[in-house]
Order: sequence, then structure tokens, then C-alpha cells
Amino acid sequence: PPRPPPPPPPPPDFFFKAKDGNRDAQESRGLGDVYKRQIKGVRVMARVMVAMSGGVDSSVAAALACESNNEVVGVTLRLWGGESDSGCCSVSDVDDARRAANALGIEHHVFNLGDDFEKHVVSPYVEAHSAGLTPNPCIECNRHIKFDRLLNRAKSLGFDKIVTGHHARVVKRKDGTSRIARAKDEAKDQSYVLYMLHQDQISSLHLPIGDMTKDQVREKANSLGLRVATKPDSQDVCFITREKGRADFLGKRIPLTPGRVIDENGVEVGQVEAIELVTVGQRRGMLLAGGKEPRYATNVNIETATVTVGTPDQLLVKKTEFRDPIWSEKKIKGEFLVQTSAHGKPKQASVEDGLLRWEEPHQRMSLIHISEQK
Repeated sequence: PPRPPPPPPPPPDFFFKAKDGNRDAQESRGLGDVYKRQIKGVRVMARVMVAMSGGVDSSVAAALACESNNEVVGVTLRLWGGESDSGCCSVSDVDDARRAANALGIEHHVFNLGDDFEKHVVSPYVEAHSAGLTPNPCIECNRHIKFDRLLNRAKSLGFDKIVTGHHARVVKRKDGTSRIARAKDEAKDQSYVLYMLHQDQISSLHLPIGDMTKDQVREKANSLGLRVATKPDSQDVCFITREKGRADFLGKRIPLTPGRVIDENGVEVGQVEAIELVTVGQRRGMLLAGGKEPRYATNVNIETATVTVGTPDQLLVKKTEFRDPIWSEKKIKGEFLVQTSAHGKPKQASVEDGLLRWEEPHQRMSLIHISEQK
């Protein structure tokens, strides 16, 4: 018997077309050809790509994106091919993300961005330690991987926005610009690690869990039957194992140099096993002679392999140098609340000519970057 006629072609909205000649499009051709059904009788609000790390936050973010009638695709980034027993880069994390996507009924894909991760996150991390600086690899991962490579890939594939599970908010101002704002859950706030985002990146970002507490996120995951509902938060650098630690990782990539520890008068008071592992403000890990008062690293000199230590009062300064400021829209002047660590409390300071002038003395730190935030 004659074959039945082929089915009619799907509507144009059924496709995500990749742009020829674009590196991201070429690498994701299978993702860009035909994607995700449209829900019959339901108006799709937007096509969104969810960065799913395998944790409870990004899983719930994906669920909330689905509940908003978005056409949702989950993507997990395969970033690190070395040893990993923590963070968000292990094989089990990829499996957790895939199971969560399956439970939510959405497509799930894995993007291998290992070369970019090595170039923009791991190598600079090692170089910073060699220079006596204190790197933050999570910030560099956001800067170069999630909100550069992943965001550009999503755009090339026709997605309207990317969604992440960061505890932060995007707020719209009356002038039409957007700002990164602090999360409802102050204890889990992650707006600090999003400081580098510009207007075009913020406008392409959706943060569904920013108005939820961590307990509410877990309750939501539990109500959806997601296995990650009780999964612990990742706390460590994903490419450094808990078992072997930072010294083992860096020791395989750079020579680690024993150093001297001196006080403010230049008197030697101890040693460190590796000068590259010491950061300003550190107290532990230095072999110091006995003393009544705790002493902290106030300066690290890589060239002379010397760490200077001082009392808590000697750790405080009235001004701090910064560089590479990022303004959400335009440069502004005046007083700021300044946060200098992921979970530190904001402190009042004024900004002028590359310096932060603290209203009250503040702990020393390595050279920092600055951004405007709501």
C-alpha cells in the first residue's frame, strides 16, 4: 500500500535556529536544531536556558521557570576533568542535575567548557597565588564561563534568558536599567559574586529564588519530589579536593617556597611552609613563637618570601586600594556600603581616585575590585 503522507512541519516557534559561523552554535548544533515541545493551549512566555549545577537551588530555579510557562531547557557545565570530591564539578553533580531535569520533564544537556575553565579560572587561580594575591575562582567562573561563554551560547541558540540558582535578585529601576540586588535570605546572599555583570548581561538574567529563603527552597524541592531537596550546599573550590587540599593542588603546578615570618619591627618570629599559601588576614598555618595576643598576616612579600604579622589593631587600615570599577550604568560619587568578602558585612566607605576611605578602620586585604549594587 502507498505510504501515508509525511506529517506537516512544526510551527516556526518549535525551532531554535543556530547562527552559522558562530562557535557556540557550531558546538551545540544538536541543541539548536529542534527543541522542546510547545505546551498545547498555553502561551509560552520565554525560552530560557537554566544552568543546573546538580544542587537544590538551580533545580528549584528550573522548576519555577517551568511554572511561569517558560519553555525551559536545563544545561549542566562540565568544567573540570581532574580530581573532584566537592563543589559543583563532580560526576555525581551532573547525574543529580540530569535526574532533576527528568523529574521536571525538561530537556537536559551537558556542555563541555573545560578548556575555557582551565584558561580563565584555574590558571589565574594558580597565578594569583604565585603573586601573593587571594583569588576568588567562583567570581572568575561567573565572569568568564556562566555569563560570557554560556550566555553567548544561549543567545546564539535563540534563548531569551538564562536562569541560575543564585541567591540574589534583579531589580528594574524607573529609568529602565537593572541592578543586582541582595537576596531575601541574607545568610545565603550571593549578590557579591555577581558584581561584574553589565547591563546587557543583567537584562538577560533571571534569578527565580532570590525572593526565597533557603528553607523555602528546600521545602519547594521536597514538595516536587526532587532528590536534591536535602543535598548539602557546596562550600569548597570545585577543583580542589577536600582530601588533598590546596597545597597539594598548587604544589603540582608551581614550586612552593618556604618563608620567614617577621613582626612589625623586622624580628623573625616564625616560618611558613609555603609563602604562596598565605593571604593577608590569615592567622592559622604559620609556625609562630608563643605570644599572648593573636597575630595575623598584614603583608605577604613573594619576592623576599616574607610574611609580616601584627596584632588585630595592626591589621586595620583607614583606606584600601581598588581597581577596575564596574558601574551598573554610570559612575556615581558619594558614600557606599562596601562588602569585601562573600559573607562579610557591608561597611560604610567613600570612593575616590582608586581608594576606598573607610568610615571606621577596616581589615587589610589584597587589592580588590568594586561595583555598584543595590
